[in-house]
Amino acid sequence: MNMRLVINLMGKALVLLGLFMILPLLWALYDQGPDRAAFIISILITLSSGLLIIWLVPGGGEIRYKESFVIVTVGWVLASLFGSLPYLLSGVCNTFSDAFFETVSGFTTTGASIFTDVEILPRGIIFWRSLTHWLGGMGIIVFLIALLSNLGVGANRIFHAEAPGAVTSKIMPRISETARILWITYLVMTVIETELLWYFGMPLFDALCHAFGTVATGGFGIKNKSVGAYPEAAIQWVIIVFMFLSGANFALYYQALKGRSLKVFWQNEEFRLYTAIILLATIVVAINIRHLFSGEELIRTSLFQVVSIITTTGYTTSDFNLWPYAAQAVLVTLMFIGGCSGSTTGSIKVERILLLLKQGLVEIKRMVHPRMVLSSKLEGNHISSELVSNVQQFFFLYIAIFMISVIIITSMGVDLVSGFTAVATTLGNVGPGLGEVGPAGSFAHIASQGKILLSVLMLLGRLEIYTVFALFSAGLRR
Repeated sequence: MNMRLVINLMGKALVLLGLFMILPLLWALYDQGPDRAAFIISILITLSSGLLIIWLVPGGGEIRYKESFVIVTVGWVLASLFGSLPYLLSGVCNTFSDAFFETVSGFTTTGASIFTDVEILPRGIIFWRSLTHWLGGMGIIVFLIALLSNLGVGANRIFHAEAPGAVTSKIMPRISETARILWITYLVMTVIETELLWYFGMPLFDALCHAFGTVATGGFGIKNKSVGAYPEAAIQWVIIVFMFLSGANFALYYQALKGRSLKVFWQNEEFRLYTAIILLATIVVAINIRHLFSGEELIRTSLFQVVSIITTTGYTTSDFNLWPYAAQAVLVTLMFIGGCSGSTTGSIKVERILLLLKQGLVEIKRMVHPRMVLSSKLEGNHISSELVSNVQQFFFLYIAIFMISVIIITSMGVDLVSGFTAVATTLGNVGPGLGEVGPAGSFAHIASQGKILLSVLMLLGRLEIYTVFALFSAGLRR
């Protein structure tokens, strides 16, 4: 294990994080807010720590797979620890567990919050919450790859350790170029959504924060009623469209621009299933809440919540805690599905669901025709037994971690509905659940130990379990 290389890259990641903290400081200075000193101190601590590490521990050498797992996992933990400083130093969080939970929720694009009233927070803190979404959406370490061109083949290993999904396809031969293209696409989508929200009447600050949360599929609201605080239909439709787009594989956008055709989307099996699930779920939800809404509002409210949950964004326009059980059951099911691989979404991912469905059909056919040679295909390519095994193991680990965590969290006094959905929504990086952690509630009432557990689940979900578990393998320690 080349620990000097790992530590040096952690220093560079901290410098990058410290520089990004300057952005919320500008808002705090503009408002003459009470959080100015907190950001100044946080920036000084983060930057000086990063620069000191770079100076004391020079890098060098090849990044192997074992280093890539450590870089990604430790990088996310470090970012969450240092990212907690503004919350603690400003006094908006009184305990480490609260600050750490809020920061991890931001970076992992979960959007679950311990704040019961976000509207009393200084704008610098509100902007920092939203910015952590945006940085975590495409990946802090992927951003570092985009900036550094001297990582060589190691960049590819880091990219695959952090990027979400069962199959991660490169856009360009050099992974650093792929990272740059993904971040440029990400930035362009953010700018376009910000301009549209501003055009349709949302204040510029609000528009920017909501664009961060939408494109990153994060969902931190800056109002207590989330997007429901903006009754304009046009604003909600803009967010629906960008949540849907952000739930698709970002590589498809580059392919569409390169080929000057949108056919690549409909030719993609995962995207077709993703769209079909959204349409079917919207119809079922609309049928069950038709006594609460009517006309265009019924379609908009149903579609908004379905897209918000399947993309693991977590924005709300209505308190679905008050909806019929059938509609709630649909939303809870969507929490376990998630968006497309190669997107900013969390949870299991449509691609894995598709692979399991295809393999299930093959096994059924094999039972009927035991002598027939059968194999499943995805995008015209044969699915290897190794990939199928990988997906099956991931699915088993996901459900096992979920079940064990539900038992632990409910043993801390959390009721079953709240505990079940709190685990589902944090492991899947979704945001709101049901019961006390529903759209009108928060995670504030959960004990400190429970918040740390849920923070770990958020990190496991964002790094897709294997990356974190690899740290504890015997082979990695050698």
